[in-house]
Amino acid sequence: MATPMEIINNPFLNKGTGFTKKERAELGLTGLIPPQVQTIQEQADQAYAQVQSKGNDLEKRLFLMQIFNTNHTLFYYLFSQHVVEFMPIVYDPTIADSIENYSELFVDSQNAVYLSIDEQDDLEGTLKRAAAGRDIKIIVVTDGEGILGIGDWGTNGVDISVGKLMVYTAAAGINPENVLPVVLDVGTNRESLLQDPMYLGNKHKRVRGDEYDAFVDKFVAAALSAFPDLYLHWEDFGRMNAAKILKKYQNKITTFNDDIQGTGIITLAGIIGALKISKQRFTDQTYLCFGAGSAGAGITNRIFEEMVQEGLSEDEARKHFYMFDKQGLLFDDMDDLTPEQKPFARKRSEFENANQLKDLLSVVKAVHPTILVGTSTVPGSFTEEVVREMAAHTERPIIFPLSNPTRLAEAKAEDLLQWTDGKALIATGIPVKPIEYKGVTYHIGQANNALIYPGLGLGVIASSAKVLNDEMISAAAHSLGGIVDPSEQGAAVLPPVSKLTEFSELVAIATGQSAIDQGITKDEVGDVKQAIAAMKWVPEY
Repeated sequence: MATPMEIINNPFLNKGTGFTKKERAELGLTGLIPPQVQTIQEQADQAYAQVQSKGNDLEKRLFLMQIFNTNHTLFYYLFSQHVVEFMPIVYDPTIADSIENYSELFVDSQNAVYLSIDEQDDLEGTLKRAAAGRDIKIIVVTDGEGILGIGDWGTNGVDISVGKLMVYTAAAGINPENVLPVVLDVGTNRESLLQDPMYLGNKHKRVRGDEYDAFVDKFVAAALSAFPDLYLHWEDFGRMNAAKILKKYQNKITTFNDDIQGTGIITLAGIIGALKISKQRFTDQTYLCFGAGSAGAGITNRIFEEMVQEGLSEDEARKHFYMFDKQGLLFDDMDDLTPEQKPFARKRSEFENANQLKDLLSVVKAVHPTILVGTSTVPGSFTEEVVREMAAHTERPIIFPLSNPTRLAEAKAEDLLQWTDGKALIATGIPVKPIEYKGVTYHIGQANNALIYPGLGLGVIASSAKVLNDEMISAAAHSLGGIVDPSEQGAAVLPPVSKLTEFSELVAIATGQSAIDQGITKDEVGDVKQAIAAMKWVPEY
């Protein structure tokens, strides 16, 4: 049995002033905490008042992390009461500031595991010691190379794994005892970190090639050996590794890459919602990807797969897609295309001015997209001229500037509404308050992966699915996209984050039912709703 001080210092067990008089006597806690017994609501009110006293979002986040470090139950109780307010503080965009200053601000590991490519002798033992007997069902792992829109932050990127798992619990009710954040420290190419005496990660350049691949394989084997029922979530890997790793494992284990698949699912759900409003057909759309890295290519492939499911052949479907990256419009004779870009590269013979298609305006004039999705991290790139040109050729342009944090967005939602006279159907990568334009209140959907990935993981685990496949992903997207009310003027193309828990359950049911219908579950699950309800954890004493 744990000693009194071990209980107080264990955030999974600690209740602080929430321990009853009886519990204090039985556990030897009498006199070790203030005598007043508080309800969890009283504790939450007290903590929320302190949050409100902080001067900026980073200070608010640091205080909330103090709560998390000492009392998980109170943290999630407080988070659940203020989801809309706290989501951008606990996660994106404030987490970007936290990551950039992680080493300088470091206080507590927050149950994370730091696996170094320089010390590989006992990966499984390290994971088991970190779990400390807990039944781990989800690992979120990063190597810190492609963090949000801010790039390579090495071991500092572990904060993204911690934050992502917090959302799993807050949104889908995943028990915090069942999760483990992991960072694979293979070095960093950010010179400022290598020169920073405070940096806590490996101070050498990123290891590449076979040595890197072998380390990732060794980690996967160790994780599955330690936790046989694991759902493995990859987060913010660089473009040269993200798709390669997913492709290697997606048909073998239950695994998921949020940047490639999650962003694709939420974007697909947004497009489904937008088309419900515009009453247009999915297969009539022309799609332009602006920024064809891991996220952009992953989204494009997800939309392509949906077109095929809607009845088009692969060859027919590909005619609807164009990709724009740093080279301009991507053509099949370019020698620097990634494997994910190649299927969507066009032939120069399709255009009379192919060699001039190196800026976005020229491409929009040439292809007349009905859907424009930005994952470029090039701020302001969806200019007024570009948007007006797009709107001149489609009645309801679907425009999603998804890059984040805020300073990297391709456009502001209010500008898009003005430039299209309120006709644009918009989703953003950041939260946007309702916008008044010509007497109509427009609600802007946030293409926030948090609407998707927690429910997806819950559905996979509850159904005991063997893999996460395209059918399950499509079912998840449709469950969200179908919620939009097209009769409401200014309706958002995606449901609000304020109903995160409700929609996470909806996604979980759709995902789990798809696995059951396909017959790809390890166990026989009769009622997916019952299985999901049995798994859900509630933050209460």
